[in-house]
Amino acid sequence: MLLTCCTGLAGAEERAHTHGGSSTATVGQTPFGIAGSARNVSRTVVVDMSDDMRFTPAAIEVTAGETIRFRTNNRGRLVHEMVIGRMSDLREHASAMRKSPTMQHHDANAAHVQPGRSRNVVWKFNRPGEFSYACLIDGHFEAGMVGTIIVKPQQ
Repeated sequence: MLLTCCTGLAGAEERAHTHGGSSTATVGQTPFGIAGSARNVSRTVVVDMSDDMRFTPAAIEVTAGETIRFRTNNRGRLVHEMVIGRMSDLREHASAMRKSPTMQHHDANAAHVQPGRSRNVVWKFNRPGEFSYACLIDGHFEAGMVGTIIVKPQQ
């Protein structure tokens, strides 16, 4: 069963998540950027996820126009994920995840990572502002598994 989420994580674009296999990816401009291309990566930021329900680092600073490769490492024994978005949308989506706890994200702005594994998210931050990343697995967001991304305007 494919569930289309309309929480606004992708702005005007719709997102799809999987329940058992099928998926489509986020496409197009969002309020917090756009899917990036690996050939345009400005730098790599390593983000560790742990069972203490924290991200390391908890805050990341980028400059508008940068394409970042997030190397997400799950250092715990539980499944974790990193989903980039606006805090209001992440909060709303976390609520939806409580109703569908098996939902997995296979979108350009997200990485669903099994214990001991790593995945990449390549994202272009083409709009300045304050955004967030969170683990939306049931209970993880509520436990504080949230980080901040500050996108500074180009000088």
